[in-house]
Amino acid sequence: MSQMIFVNLPVKDLGAARSFWSKLGYSFNEQFSDDTAACLVFSDTIFAMLLTEPKFKEFTRKDIADAATSTEAIIALSAESREKVDELADGALAAGGSPANEPMDYGFMYGRSFQDPDSHLWEVVWMDVEAAAQAPAQG
Repeated sequence: MSQMIFVNLPVKDLGAARSFWSKLGYSFNEQFSDDTAACLVFSDTIFAMLLTEPKFKEFTRKDIADAATSTEAIIALSAESREKVDELADGALAAGGSPANEPMDYGFMYGRSFQDPDSHLWEVVWMDVEAAAQAPAQG
């Protein structure tokens, strides 16, 4: 079995979060979803557990970060082309997300970022792997 990743994120309004990601074409695994959690499916091995804040609090003794004022993580998703990067980022903005940073374009790598309705930061990145191997290190 391939290793899987489950990113757990607190959300203020589970219905709004589900609606946002559904508008971007993503689905949910209802077997692991209820009125306090929604299992967002990115691929066969990558998932985000969108948890209401009270549910999220059950998993930590720490305060929940206010993503509107601090950055708890930047989650990056790969895209199969530059066009798919733009499609997903533009879709996120149209679905109620907001811009995060300026687009990055290194020729062999292109990315855009957005904030979801709960202010979590997301990047969408395309990379030409062969060209990246030939490119000088970015820093």
